[in-house]
Amino acid sequence: MLVAIFIIFVLQLTGEALQKYFDLAIPGPVVGLMLMLCTLMIAKSKMHPSVISLRTNIINTSEQLLSYLSLLFVPIGVGVIMHLQLLEAQLLRILVVIVVGTICTMIFTSAVFAKINKAKDNG
Repeated sequence: MLVAIFIIFVLQLTGEALQKYFDLAIPGPVVGLMLMLCTLMIAKSKMHPSVISLRTNIINTSEQLLSYLSLLFVPIGVGVIMHLQLLEAQLLRILVVIVVGTICTMIFTSAVFAKINKAKDNG
């Protein structure tokens, strides 16, 4: 488990470094997740038993960490409560951003679905 956590943190650190070095608009942890996805996909194609064991260990450790994900939202909730007056002052703007973002996400998702569906029908 410690080796898997170490690998997860190294990939996140690498993602942070790449984000800072190339000044990417994508957050470093997201770059790290993409690196982990690529690593796991490459490890899946390699059939050496030690690689498969390490891949399984990383997946199991990730699932265990995800089970504690809700605890990570406690500091965010405390921060929201501490800045409640600021939120109340900006409530209309926040709601507009949430509604517009949700509508844009729905439009984008339906457009991607339609394209994939069309390509599937033609192919």
